[in-house]
Amino acid sequence: MLKRKYGNRADWKRIEQRKYAQVHLHTKEFQGYITLLNTVEVKEPLITRYGEKEICFVDNGYMWLQQFPFGKHHSVTTMFDANGEIVQWYIDICLENGVEDGVPWMDDLYLDIVVLPSGEVNLLDEDELEQAYKSGTISKEKYDIAHNEVKEIMSQIDNDEFRLMTLAQEHKRMLENKLK
Repeated sequence: MLKRKYGNRADWKRIEQRKYAQVHLHTKEFQGYITLLNTVEVKEPLITRYGEKEICFVDNGYMWLQQFPFGKHHSVTTMFDANGEIVQWYIDICLENGVEDGVPWMDDLYLDIVVLPSGEVNLLDEDELEQAYKSGTISKEKYDIAHNEVKEIMSQIDNDEFRLMTLAQEHKRMLENKLK
């Protein structure tokens, strides 16, 4: 069973006070949903480590812009700190993106790509994908979808062609005045 993640993160207990906005876009550059979650107040910061770097990606006043493109096997979360600076781009590889009760979601296919503002790129959770395949949780078809999507996105990142990263600031501006 794949884990379904919703754009509004309504089940996230770490957030004590939040603002949220979403919109459906159909432009030349993007077709799908974009969401913006402002973590006004959190119980505690969330920090992770990539090699020697420690990165805080959730704290009071942070914003997460999520892009759920239709017909793609990925969604992108751009994480902004309280000053509006990008902390990281987190690309979830997924089986599909959809909408339920008006809220966009994606079905996670384990692999994740993290891109830091420095240009450093990290591929995460390959072991989880392998385990899911070996245990029969996912089929060979889904396993291949995940690997093929990573290969395509990594190539686009290497060639500065992954548009969702460059659209992040514009999409964030579109939603900031809609936060409730």
